[in-house]
Amino acid sequence: MEDKICLGVSTCILGENVRYDGGHKRDRFIIETLGQFVEFVPVCPEVECGLGIPRESMHLEGNPESPRLVTTRTKIDHTERMVTWARTRVKELESEDLCGFIFKSRSPSSGMERVKIYNEKGMATKNGVGMFAKIFMDHFPLLPVEEDGRLHDVRLRENFIERIFALKRWRELLGSKRSRGRLVSFHTEHKLLILSHSPKHSRILGKLVAEAKNISQDQLYSQYQTLFMEALKLKSTIKKNINVLQHMMGYFKRDLSADEKQELLEVIDEYRGEYTPLIVPITLIKHYVRKYDQSYLKEQVYLNPHPVELKLRNHV
Repeated sequence: MEDKICLGVSTCILGENVRYDGGHKRDRFIIETLGQFVEFVPVCPEVECGLGIPRESMHLEGNPESPRLVTTRTKIDHTERMVTWARTRVKELESEDLCGFIFKSRSPSSGMERVKIYNEKGMATKNGVGMFAKIFMDHFPLLPVEEDGRLHDVRLRENFIERIFALKRWRELLGSKRSRGRLVSFHTEHKLLILSHSPKHSRILGKLVAEAKNISQDQLYSQYQTLFMEALKLKSTIKKNINVLQHMMGYFKRDLSADEKQELLEVIDEYRGEYTPLIVPITLIKHYVRKYDQSYLKEQVYLNPHPVELKLRNHV
């Protein structure tokens, strides 16, 4: 990719002292590892809407569908201030070409899920969404979003990073001269990646591309984008990945020796049993792709969906 991925992030995650207590929530992985490949657009809802540092803590109160943002001690209601600012801010962010956003977990403004909402008796339930996060996600429904805490789960981290890199590639396609041929090429390169997330979407997208001449180009691109991002939002699983691995193995049926075929089957079986990570069978297949010059698989994004420096697909 020619340019870094543009990624929104809660400012405190970058180590900036903007929290209510004057502190921060610096995340080393996000800054030092992921930060090598992205350009951050920091957003702190509380500070940007005009509240100071430090400031009185706040929480959500009332109806989970339309909660109020209230200070915990003095009970000052900042709902309208936050909502007015957030609606303006998301429109400003349209010009940033964001490929995703990382929110601060449990924040009454930025929490993506399971944010505490207090009732009139002071009892809390964890079924809220931060006020800015909700407005952002409603405004950008197809953008990949995650929380800093959830990114410590290797599977959630892998899915999020895979999606932001995929969206960046899609944006690069949109930046070139549009044609049905270019979309067909994009789909061909991403076929196995899509299959690893959703066999259902793989079939739907395949049919859409096959019938591309029957609908307008704008409609084609719009439908493809929605279905593509919906597919990648679904988590890949061992079963889905084995389906893809076996599919790739079929491209070598005239090439592999008996020993090579046995070795690959054993490695896939070890992955099935969760004795080895996905990177092991993929590395072996990439070796065979080079050895036998398998042209179709050379172009498959599934084999290289993100930089190796991120050390993904290494978990068991």
